Amino acid sequence: MDPEKFYSLIIPMYNEKGNAGLLIDKIRQTMQGYRYELILIDDASKDDTVKEIREKSDPAVVLIELKKNYGQSSAMMAGFDYATGDYIITLDGDLQNDPSDIPAMVQLIEQGNYDLVVGNRQKRKDSSVRTIPSRIANYIIKKSTKLNISDQGCALKVFTQDTAKDLNLYGENHRFISLMAHLNGARIAEMPVRHHARQFGVSKYGMNRTFKVINDLLLVLFNQKYLSKPIYLFGNLGLITFTLGMLINVYLFILKLFGNQIGGRPLLILGVLLVFIGIQFFTTGIIIDMLMKTYYESQDKRPFNIRKITNFGEVKA
Repeated sequence: MDPEKFYSLIIPMYNEKGNAGLLIDKIRQTMQGYRYELILIDDASKDDTVKEIREKSDPAVVLIELKKNYGQSSAMMAGFDYATGDYIITLDGDLQNDPSDIPAMVQLIEQGNYDLVVGNRQKRKDSSVRTIPSRIANYIIKKSTKLNISDQGCALKVFTQDTAKDLNLYGENHRFISLMAHLNGARIAEMPVRHHARQFGVSKYGMNRTFKVINDLLLVLFNQKYLSKPIYLFGNLGLITFTLGMLINVYLFILKLFGNQIGGRPLLILGVLLVFIGIQFFTTGIIIDMLMKTYYESQDKRPFNIRKITNFGEVKA
C-alpha cells in the first residue's frame, strides 16, 4: 500500500451491535500508518449500533445515518457518493470479512493495472441457505457472461475511484457489483480471502431474498445485452411467435380448404394468440427502444465508456 494514497473504506451497517466497535478497532490496526477514512452507513438500525460507533470517537470514522431502512445497495451508494479516496474498499459490517486481507488486495490493484480486485471467500462459514443460492447465481453469471469470477457475493472489494463512482446501485444490485463493473469495462482480478463465522447478531439473509436476487440478475443480464438494442430481444421474440402463429393458421387454412372443420380446434386459438403475442412483443421492443434513446439523450449520456485518450500529435482546438 502507498502511504501517499488516500483510502476510503465503505461499510453498510444494520443492527451490528457488538460488531461495530470491534470492526473499527480491526480497521484501525490494519490501516495504521496509512491515510484513510472509514465511512459507516447506518441503514436505520434498531439496536445500539449507532451508539457503539459514537462511543469509539475514532477521528477516521465518518458516520452516515439514513432516515429509514433503504437496503444495502442504497447504503453502499451513499458511501460511494461521499468517498474521496484514490481507492475505495468495501466490506460487510458483520466481521465475516477479514480487514487484514485489505493490504494484499490493494497491492494487487496498484501493481496489476486492475480497476477492481474481488475477494474469493475460502472455506465459507455460512449456512447452506446462503451458499446454495450464491453458487447457483455464480454459475449462471459465469455461463451467461464473460466474467470469470467465482464469488460474486463477497463484499470485500477494492476499486479505483472512477470504477466505484461509475456504479449505480438499485434494488439488490450490490450483489452484482463485479458484473456491473465488468459491463462498464473494468479490468477485474480475484484473489482468495479469509472468511469468519458471525460472532454477534443474526444474518439478514433469508430464502425470501433469493427471488429478489434472481430478478435483479435477470435485469442486470438484460442491461448487459439489450439495454442499447432492446429490439434485438423483443423483436426476435416477436418474429418467432408471430411466425409460429402464422404457420399454424396457414396449416388450418389448408385443412379448411379440404373441407375439414377447424372452428372447434384449440390449435386455432393458439395460432391466433401467437400472432397477437408476436405483434405485442415487436411493438414493445419499439417502445423500449424509444425509451432507451430518451434515457441517453435526456441525460446527455453515451452508450459507451472511454478508458483513456492519448493524443500523440499537437493539441487542436
